[in-house]
Amino acid sequence: MRVIITGGTGLIGRHLAGSLAADGHEVIVLSRNPERVTNLPAGVRAERWDGRTAAGWGHLADGADAIVNLAGENLAGNNPPFDMRWTPARKQRILESRLNAGRAVVEAIQAAAVKPSVLIQSSAVGYYGPRGDEEVTEQTPAGIGFQADVCVQWERSTEAVEALGVRRVLIRTAPVLSLDGVLLRLMLLPVRLFVGGPIGGGQQWFPWIHLADETAAIRFLIERQDASGPFNLCAPGIVRNREFYRTAGQVLGRPSFFPTPGFLLKLALGEVSELVLAGQRQIPARLQQMGFSFRFPELEGALRDLLKK
Repeated sequence: MRVIITGGTGLIGRHLAGSLAADGHEVIVLSRNPERVTNLPAGVRAERWDGRTAAGWGHLADGADAIVNLAGENLAGNNPPFDMRWTPARKQRILESRLNAGRAVVEAIQAAAVKPSVLIQSSAVGYYGPRGDEEVTEQTPAGIGFQADVCVQWERSTEAVEALGVRRVLIRTAPVLSLDGVLLRLMLLPVRLFVGGPIGGGQQWFPWIHLADETAAIRFLIERQDASGPFNLCAPGIVRNREFYRTAGQVLGRPSFFPTPGFLLKLALGEVSELVLAGQRQIPARLQQMGFSFRFPELEGALRDLLKK
């Protein structure tokens, strides 16, 4: 297969590219600065794009087997925890980066004489907004708030390719656990420092997925010709925030009973504190119905693998 990945130098994109290349597939990652992209696996090459148009790379979509659109500015910023606040300017960049990438992908597919077989369109669990204890499946409608609005527009940004006969899959991804990413390192830091514990009461649900399962699920959806529409990419073993910290404490051999009041996070981070204070009880209903097998369905096994415990 020939697979094009936008956002291919990020956490998910880089791991996906390496996995595909290891199996002999041709992989192209798009980057604004391809000359700075180093240590790519054999079979992976970087091509330049501007993040807004198909200029310079669009011809690669002609005859490609799949495009995976992961591009978009990080919700947590590029240097957390120092630049995490959602200022009006950052909100605009977060949204525009996603919409511009979507338009570029549509432009490339429209110009292709031989259309790609499938487009994997990235989204996130934030699509559903805060849901309390309600179980969230792919049938659950969009929520309200900034994250939900961004995800709705993100998903719609590539909707036009369906009229061109291209199968389109929407991946609503939970927070991805990997020590190569910022999220898990930040969450584990207070545990490592012996001051870990539930955040904001700890009752909120914390959906998650191991990076290995995220990659495997995307590959599964590329290959399954009967897969289209939205899929929740999350582990079936969802936990509450307090359970996450209890499990992390057990795995690391640290205490996990020091609570962090929610109001302190709101004071420090503003609206971005919703990322940890407002949870969703996300269920991977369609993946399970299609027979996808999770390598790490439960949190303890995932953390022990990542932390080598």
